[in-house]
Amino acid sequence: MGRRISIDALADTVMECLNDYADVSAEGMKKAVRKAGNTVKKEIGANAPKDTGAYAKSWAVKNTKETANALEVTVYSRNKYQLAHLLEFGHAKRSGGRVAGKSHIAPAEESGIRQLESEIERSLRNG
Repeated sequence: MGRRISIDALADTVMECLNDYADVSAEGMKKAVRKAGNTVKKEIGANAPKDTGAYAKSWAVKNTKETANALEVTVYSRNKYQLAHLLEFGHAKRSGGRVAGKSHIAPAEESGIRQLESEIERSLRNG
């Protein structure tokens, strides 16, 4: 279980163990971020208003920024991005009046945040 080291090698051994832990936790975090991004995309597509279905199918996930120990993904609408704000919050009609919004992005974001937190905690707990 343990290993014997000299006092002179203690600092090197501790740093080696901390670097191993950092690598494991970074990989677990990246996997959790990818999984949460895909979940948010699927949830937005499932709850989006459907006229022809093109808007719901237009959602995608892309890696925005990736380093050795960090990952940032963006969930976005590829070709119907102009509709996202209007459908989420509602808009005015040409003939007067308003169209009510259908909140489908905010709930998906909230559930994605909860999933990401629980996945990261699980990966850190399990190593």
